[in-house]
Formats: sequence, structure tokens, C-alpha cells
Amino acid sequence: MALFNFRREATTTADNGTRPEVETFLKGFSIEVMPRTAEKVENFRDILPAGTRVYIAHIDGTPIEDMVATARRLNAEGFPVMPHFPARIIKDRATLQDWVARYKGEADVKQGLILAGGVAQPVGEYQTSMQLLESGAFDGFERLHVAGHPEGNRDIDPDGSDRMVMEAARWKSAFAERTDAKMAMATQFCFEAKPVIDWVNRLQAEGIGLPVHIGVAGPAKLQTLIKFAIACGVGPSLRVLQKRAMDVTKLLLPYEPTEFVAELAAHKAANPDFGIEAVHFFPLGGIKTNATWATENGGASGVPANHA
Repeated sequence: MALFNFRREATTTADNGTRPEVETFLKGFSIEVMPRTAEKVENFRDILPAGTRVYIAHIDGTPIEDMVATARRLNAEGFPVMPHFPARIIKDRATLQDWVARYKGEADVKQGLILAGGVAQPVGEYQTSMQLLESGAFDGFERLHVAGHPEGNRDIDPDGSDRMVMEAARWKSAFAERTDAKMAMATQFCFEAKPVIDWVNRLQAEGIGLPVHIGVAGPAKLQTLIKFAIACGVGPSLRVLQKRAMDVTKLLLPYEPTEFVAELAAHKAANPDFGIEAVHFFPLGGIKTNATWATENGGASGVPANHA
């Protein structure tokens, strides 16, 4: 009976066709781009709500000039920018300070995602996000986000446990308590709600006070998602995609995160103190495709700036 009630309530829609709890859950979402993908968007105001935070992923080999130019462009179009600072691709303190100075001076950047990065062998003296945070280079930033891993991270815990991941989360939470910057934990994308709910509840139970910005894979072809999920180390929730791939009737249909988001939104609506603060989209099927989905499911909170 409880399951029936959940499904009935979760499918109730507002007058504009969206589910009220989903619209609330998607309010203030962020999205991730790279310089080369941003180039394909003529004007972000045509596809994103005003004030949407845009992360700029820094892939190893991307020139800092391209990163700063993308940040400058997005900021000029009215979007707060959060570039990645991956520790393992930053050669030394001089490089870190140069990056920060360029972002601040040329693009008015005031936010950053501080992470270790997926490079196996560090290029210099930095290996962890904690080293970057301790450097003092980000003093004066208004907001700092760090990485979260609801399904663990084998780069950090090769044995499959999450011992080191949780220790790092505790350190970051303690750091947040002694800094003036607003901090949050932006996570890897997942496909199954229950493990995410259990993980967020565990963080809160262990006194880790960082609000969670949950990673959500945007609409994409199933084969594309499976490829990215394996490459990014997505854990047990990958089974959601694998199960879908076994259904011939769904194999060629694009995946949409509708069910995943709806379950998390319903849980948040029923538990207002639940630790997820916002949604962060990985537009694996394209920025415009992801933005359209957010607009259609986010109601008023998803209306692009040029159409508001």
C-alpha cells in the first residue's frame, strides 16, 4: 500500500505539467560544460535560467587560456562560473596562483570546484584536493565545492571500501567550518535513488555537514551513458543501465533521469532536512538536450533567461 501511495503522489502534476516536488528539487540546478562543448552554444541565455551556476570541467591537456576565455564569456552572459581545479594536473604553487589570478582578473571568477582529478600520475606536487584547499590560494573565493562519491572511488580506495573517501569528507566538512566560503559537495552522477539516499543519510549521521549537490546524468543515448559510466567509475547503480540495455524495447530509446530525479525529489519533499541541496547536471547527451529536459521538468524554475 505504501508503495502504491508513493507512486500515486509522485505522479501528481501541477497545472504547468510538472510535478511540484520535482520543480522544487530542480530549482537552482547547475550544469557542467567544457570549452569545446560551450563553443557549440550560441548564447547560454537561450537555454539556461538566469543565474544558473555553470561548472567548467578542466580536462588534462586543455590550455588554461581556453578555460579562462570560456569563464569570461559565461560570466559576461550573466552566469556564475565555477571552474574545476584538478590537483593532479597542476604542476606547482606558481601554476596554481597563476590560474587563480587569471580567473579572478580576466573573468571575475569567485567560485571553484576543488578536486583531485582523474589523472593516475600527478604532474607535480599536488595529489589531493585537501592540499589545494590548504594552500590558501582560494582565500577570498565566495564558494568552494569539493567532490563527493556516493558509490565510492577506487582511485582513492582501491579495495572497494570507502574508508579514505569518508575520511576525506570529514576533513572537508571540518575545513568548511573554519572558512568563510560557502561549501558543498558535488557528486559523481548515479542512476539509482536508494543508494544515494542511504549515503546522504550516512553523511549526516556521521556529522559531515556539507550540503550535497547530487550529480545527475542528463538525457543521452544508452550506449553513451554506459560508456561514460564505466569510464567515470560509476558503481552498483550502473545496473540500472545494464538492465535497461537488456530490454530490446528500450535499447534504442534515449535515457532520461526522470525516475531518478522524481524519487529523490519525493524523498526530499517528505524529509525537508535531507542533505541534498541542489542538482548538478552532467550533460552527457549534449548541453541543449539537457537544458531542454530541465526546462520541461523544472517548470518556472527552468525557464531560460531569454524567455523568462
